[in-house]
Amino acid sequence: MAIKQLSEEQIKEWSLEQKDKWWLENVWKGDMPQLTVRSAISGMLIGGILSLTNLYVGAKTGWTLGVGITSVIVAFAFFKLMSSMHLAKEFSVLENNCMQSIATAAGYMTAPMISSLAAYMMITEKVIPMQLTFVWITLLAVLGVLFAFPLKKRFINEEQHPFPEGKAAGVVMDALHSGSSREGVFKAVILMVTGALAVLLKIMQSQAIMARMKISLFVPEYLDGWIYRIWPLKIGGIELRELTIRPDTDFVMMAAGGLMGIHTGVSLMVGACINYFILAPWMINRGDITGTVVGGTTHYGFTNITMWALWCGVAVMTTSSLYAFFSKPRMILASFSGLFSRKRPGEIDILQHIELPVAYSVVGVPIIGAVLVYVAHVYFGVEILMGIIAIPLVFFFTLIAAHSTALTSITPTGALGKLTQLTFGALSPGNITTNVMTAAITGEVASNASNLLMDIKPGYMLGGKPRHQAIGHVLGIIAGALVAVPVFYFVFLRGNPAGLISEQYPMPGASVWKAVAEVLTSGLSNLKESARWAALIGAILGIVLEAIKIKTKGRFWLSGVGIGLAFVIPFNTCFAMFIGSLVFWLCRRSMKDPSRLGHKVMVQNLEPVCAGLIAGGAITGIIVIILETFVFV
Repeated sequence: MAIKQLSEEQIKEWSLEQKDKWWLENVWKGDMPQLTVRSAISGMLIGGILSLTNLYVGAKTGWTLGVGITSVIVAFAFFKLMSSMHLAKEFSVLENNCMQSIATAAGYMTAPMISSLAAYMMITEKVIPMQLTFVWITLLAVLGVLFAFPLKKRFINEEQHPFPEGKAAGVVMDALHSGSSREGVFKAVILMVTGALAVLLKIMQSQAIMARMKISLFVPEYLDGWIYRIWPLKIGGIELRELTIRPDTDFVMMAAGGLMGIHTGVSLMVGACINYFILAPWMINRGDITGTVVGGTTHYGFTNITMWALWCGVAVMTTSSLYAFFSKPRMILASFSGLFSRKRPGEIDILQHIELPVAYSVVGVPIIGAVLVYVAHVYFGVEILMGIIAIPLVFFFTLIAAHSTALTSITPTGALGKLTQLTFGALSPGNITTNVMTAAITGEVASNASNLLMDIKPGYMLGGKPRHQAIGHVLGIIAGALVAVPVFYFVFLRGNPAGLISEQYPMPGASVWKAVAEVLTSGLSNLKESARWAALIGAILGIVLEAIKIKTKGRFWLSGVGIGLAFVIPFNTCFAMFIGSLVFWLCRRSMKDPSRLGHKVMVQNLEPVCAGLIAGGAITGIIVIILETFVFV
């Protein structure tokens, strides 16, 4: 059943009251079950589990992936199976929507642990108590909800912005619940098969588990071991594996590359080749990159290389993001035009009985904001004034971020984070902890609010109650915190902030936050001269790349962010993501017959294939680390 929507003329000419009345009469599904006990429980369970995929992928790449469509398919398949066994009724489309609201909120709220919070611990070399982390990221996420819902009236009800990723989730849910169930079951089968394959492969990559099970089918993490037994490959006298140039079997990153697309994959590969084939060997031979001597042999590896390389990468990403951000002044100005929905004389709010009351935000924002400022002051040493300034800045940055998300599904998290750090670098120069944590309040909340607006969109399309989604978001935040925080501490942190960055988990998001804070507080004078030159050239390169992309209207598609990111993650991870993007690109080019199974799986259902591999591999990868660390010792 096609989803009903207004025409372009109606969007332009109708008043908000007319649009709300049309929605109430044509789309709203009344008292159809939505936030039920089973949708809440399933959403919290699925969201809690899938939040680990963002923790895992974020630790690898610094990016987070949406889990909405994955959760929709999983819940649909589960209750379809239960219905066929006469153990439960099928999910209603609005129950599924509420469930994905909960799951999506759980996924988004993990972001601070792989960015600002991790950066703070690396800078101070102190482990934040787990309960404080739980409180901090929960407060940030709840404040994001309170900022998001007042803007729903403007961005969704009145201006009817597309929010493409949210719209896609709405279309998938409508197709699953109103059409033939065959397509939905097929997507679920793909998700489960690829997930099961990922679980199996991840277990086979663990030598400890395979030895304990007395099975010899071990899949090595790297595929170049046999080469070095015959002939050690070198550049400038340095073995390629010391430069992280080696093929691996990280299929999770291959799947992530499939979702990112060929343009991002190629950009990553270009940056990785420049950094690891050219710059790293050159700097090692100059003595600007030093190694670690173990048993008389000097080892380099990712950690030593990135201490020099990250400055060029951060510069490229920063200038590229900010240039792209400020190159669209009309979009920024449009964000502030009509800050809230505009009412005409005599107009009434006919949806006030189902919308989340604005009073909740009017009262909640100052209260939650005050608690955040207090926590930041007492536990992170942030000046009260700086904390107070951060709260109203959230509103302005949320408007800008939400406008970008509404039109493109791209939330400019990177640009917002750096922009807020620049802001507080000017307001409180020399205070590195204030720089990180105040920028965390502003940037993380604005990003979370914008992503949640995208999650509200499918509920509007399908006729759900907004206040049910608001409650769902809070439940998702709790679920994500309960699951992701302990896993972060036991799997990634392990009581050692200095050990957060490794070749296996480079934590690029945290590295960027830390590097920007250090530059803003101590300047570039403490860096080696070659690193300063690299940062300058990188800054210019980021601007040039974005300027060319804008000038050619996207025909030149090399991404400054993609190239810069390759400087803060290992070559093997870049290569895996490139291979994944290449495989799915070749599938689209070669599998053009819609009736063939290959096209149906690899082209039409790219998202379930990649989502299954990522979810199965990431979650099993975390379980494997726990087993190897705490059980098989």
